[in-house]
Amino acid sequence: MRMAANGPTRKMRRRIFIVVVPIIAIAFVALLARICVISVVDGSFYQSKASNQQLRDVTINPKRGTIYDRNMTVLAQSATVWTVFISPNDIPDDDTRVEIATGLSEILELDYETVYQKTLKENYYEVVQKKVEADTAEKINEFKAEKGIGSIYLVEDSKRYYPYNNFASTVIGFTGADNQGLYGIEAYYDEYLKGEPGRIVTAKNAVGSDMPFQYEKRYEAKDGYGLVLTIDEVIQHFLENALDNAVSLHKVENRAAGIVMDVNTGEILAMATKPDFNLNEPFEIADEETAAAIAQLTGEEQKQALSEARELQWKNKAITELYEPGSVFKIVTGSAALEEKTVSLDTTFNCTGVIQIPGLDKPMHCWRLSGHGVQNFVDAMINSCNPAFVAVGSSLGATKFCDYVNAFGFMEKTGIDLPGEASSIVYQADQMGPVELASCSFGQSNKITPLQMITATAAVVNGGYVVQPHVVKQVLDQNDNVVENIGTTVKRQAISNETSATMRDVLEQVVVANGGSNAYISGFRIGGKSGTAQKLDADREEGEGETYISSFVGFAPADDPQIAVLIIVDTPTDGQIYGSVVAAPAVSEVLKQTLPYIGIEAQYSDDDLSQMDVTVPYVVGKDPMSAESTLTAEGLTAKKVGSGSTVVKQVPGRGSSVPKGSTVILYTEEGEEQTAEVPKLVGLTPSQANTALTNRGLNIKFDGGTTQQTGAVVATQSVAEGTVVAKGTVISVTCIKNDETG
Repeated sequence: MRMAANGPTRKMRRRIFIVVVPIIAIAFVALLARICVISVVDGSFYQSKASNQQLRDVTINPKRGTIYDRNMTVLAQSATVWTVFISPNDIPDDDTRVEIATGLSEILELDYETVYQKTLKENYYEVVQKKVEADTAEKINEFKAEKGIGSIYLVEDSKRYYPYNNFASTVIGFTGADNQGLYGIEAYYDEYLKGEPGRIVTAKNAVGSDMPFQYEKRYEAKDGYGLVLTIDEVIQHFLENALDNAVSLHKVENRAAGIVMDVNTGEILAMATKPDFNLNEPFEIADEETAAAIAQLTGEEQKQALSEARELQWKNKAITELYEPGSVFKIVTGSAALEEKTVSLDTTFNCTGVIQIPGLDKPMHCWRLSGHGVQNFVDAMINSCNPAFVAVGSSLGATKFCDYVNAFGFMEKTGIDLPGEASSIVYQADQMGPVELASCSFGQSNKITPLQMITATAAVVNGGYVVQPHVVKQVLDQNDNVVENIGTTVKRQAISNETSATMRDVLEQVVVANGGSNAYISGFRIGGKSGTAQKLDADREEGEGETYISSFVGFAPADDPQIAVLIIVDTPTDGQIYGSVVAAPAVSEVLKQTLPYIGIEAQYSDDDLSQMDVTVPYVVGKDPMSAESTLTAEGLTAKKVGSGSTVVKQVPGRGSSVPKGSTVILYTEEGEEQTAEVPKLVGLTPSQANTALTNRGLNIKFDGGTTQQTGAVVATQSVAEGTVVAKGTVISVTCIKNDETG
């Protein structure tokens, strides 16, 4: 038989073709599909992967914009710090790894093992420490140079600093570790302040190392915009000091808040909550008692308590917490009724101490249980008479009353440029029966924010215009050029100019005549109203007493208002609850300092001038007779100690401010000072306090304007009881009138 020739036959080749070609076709289609997936579907992934292998990208953080007060005092600024990172893939050997870990752990005060583990990572960018200060960065550069190590890098970053620590903390807010605004202005204006990050892009060679400098591309960061606030650093200090004093004096349980506002523009000149916190250490609990209590807890309980304590201290009480304003709200009810002419200044009300409301089983009481008797509208405001204002509210009716509640801004947020503003809880007309209308008329039942209350007060006294409050005045570019001005926004006119003028006069009489006497300031025309609101929904243990919010709103000058001040004190526990006693002196303290500061001069009556303090002249070196003559000419008396012929020492010293009639001790020879022990003055009447001090050879100085008021007593004394001082020393006291006006 003849054998077939070597090689596949035609039939075999045909079979191979039939089998192989489809396989090749399928493989080709699969390859095309894979290429399509890689280039189209996963293109960005592989492109990014290739870029990461070829490029190193380091972020340059921008410098956050500076925050200034209205007079360009720096309140928040960013300073240069550094991020320290290493490139583990560039470290040549383990000895160098040990050297790097040892040096950086010592300089940065980090755990050695933690740093060493970072040197073992398989990457080109491993952060060791952020926010490194300049002196530490310099030590790292010296370490690099000394050891000849090239795989340690420092990149500029910024860190936020607050020069005044606790100052305006709940308003300014703070930033997080990534320089993002977390609270307050820092959060609300974060888009303005944060700037735009830059980049450093560096090429890598085939083995992954950085290419020379010429292969580096730098995209500079754009720093953030600056902000000029409406806040005045000086007025803010006045407010914070007054709040601190009130919190301490009245043993306040649930913080206090205050606002100073330009009534015509809506600019917030000061806003504070006390106690507050340190902006440079915001996560530390500022209240020592709270911090100690949390330290005793463990686990989840401690974690939860710590979180709640932080949230509380960060909250701006003036805008985030609701309260029932109490009798301060009577200025709104009164304005509405005068505007609608449902009452006039001469309308009379008969207060018997109680008033029966349809639908209410028990009568509503006046704070004066015996009643005020017959009184007109002005007297009712001065007396803060609840039954009278129930009648005023009733004269309006639910619909009109709610119309004015809305017009004055209580049914909407104020729109202030701060985060976290709370929405009020107020009755609508269709929800309001006789009982609700009655209680709302004198400031109970409706819940509002302090900011809403001072905004409405501004409208009552500025001609009726509801202005939008704001805390930022200007936006600045990186060269401090103004790029945006934030002006006044008038929302509406709630009452007429005529009604506003009438209310200014009525509220000035409140301060002069009675209820607001603790806010009286000699030489200035002050208007205002106090409020005392029972916290009906407060959580109380069985047997605990009722709790209150005490408040006072004041404005000045009463004939041409420029500023208003509202202070609320939440849950005083020293036994005093009335706003006229707890909050009015704090408002007076703020106004007394602020009015001269903003250029409003005191206008003294003859009676005021006769009671004004005098400045003690310098008489050291004079003979006793000449010295006594000099003092007498200033309305002072002299007491000589010793038998010398020349005055060698005087108490009080030159420049001291003392009331007329005070005694100056003149020493005519060297020797031991005559001393006296300071008595307890708190609780005494001004006359009793004066006698107690003069009997001991000491002088008294009255701070405040209530010494002539019936019922005034000493609230504080500048030198503690039992302290031994030189005779002639001036002891300053503050007096308050213990009136129960709400």
